[in-house]
Amino acid sequence: MALNIKELKQEGFEQVFFAQDSAAGLSAIIAIHNTQLGPACGGIRMLPYASQQDALYDVLRLAKGMSYKSALAGINFGGGKSVILGDPKSKSKSLFHAFGDFVETFKGRYIAAKDMNIDSPDLALVKEKTRHVLGVEGEPGTSGDPSPVTALGVFRALEATVEFLHGTKKIDGIRVAVQGIGHVGYALAALIKKAGGEVWVTDTNKSVIEKAQNELGAKFIPLEEIYDLDVDIFSPCARGAILNKLTIPKLKVKAVVGAANNQLETPEDGIRLHQKGILYAPDYAVNSGGIINIFVESQGYEESKALKKTDEIYLTIKEVLNRSKARNQPTFKVADELAEERLYGQK
Repeated sequence: MALNIKELKQEGFEQVFFAQDSAAGLSAIIAIHNTQLGPACGGIRMLPYASQQDALYDVLRLAKGMSYKSALAGINFGGGKSVILGDPKSKSKSLFHAFGDFVETFKGRYIAAKDMNIDSPDLALVKEKTRHVLGVEGEPGTSGDPSPVTALGVFRALEATVEFLHGTKKIDGIRVAVQGIGHVGYALAALIKKAGGEVWVTDTNKSVIEKAQNELGAKFIPLEEIYDLDVDIFSPCARGAILNKLTIPKLKVKAVVGAANNQLETPEDGIRLHQKGILYAPDYAVNSGGIINIFVESQGYEESKALKKTDEIYLTIKEVLNRSKARNQPTFKVADELAEERLYGQK
């Protein structure tokens, strides 16, 4: 193993290491935020970061987010994440083998899974060097594509939000604008349509827009006009940081419930939504179906168990919304408190 590994001490994090293997073309960071509840599990993200500092910022933010997501989902995983600095077009067997060696040095404290620009064949190469990998599609006993389970969790969150607003969780007649109809967004749109809701969609992929129009009767809206729609729910299912000082003033919706990670550009944006009277279902509570699916795989995968646990997202969102109303406190702060109660025993 030609790995050169050095520790990057970070306050509030258990372990953060940077690894390089020049021959394999690997530069990567693995961050473990918290293992209070169990081994840290989080996906591998591969991006051409402008600098190591940018990569470090991203991996720390994501690792901490995974701690909170798993805690709020009620599963026994800690929070961790990894990033590979590089162009996804330059993937190689040697790169993923070197990364697998890096994962193995944590001896099970970090478990790798898929994230941005990482596919099952990439994950399979990592697994050739370490057994601490979950979510390789096509292998016996694996959980497969988590998108349908993630979409189900978002739908359960949508039901909880609608019930909070209208006293019934029926989606019939509810108007939803879905931003981004990739694997999760499309599956969510299909669930909404099946339940009698109306769907507006936007995406950069013209073919998937046409598919949604033909199969779901969805209405197309141009990318930047999605924020101006006078509908009931805005559902971000693509990029993050889309709730900000520029977009929030445009929103005419009653609530935001979506699958995208890190929807708030800043904590102040969560306060802006609260002050405007727009219910925000915190993203890491809403989109936890994927990590729930992976956790069930770690115990011996049974789809029925994954779906049953994902259904509990409905109860979590209800609790967040009820606490928020009782305290007149932004929902993102309430969700953080609930996660911290489980992580640190705070009351």
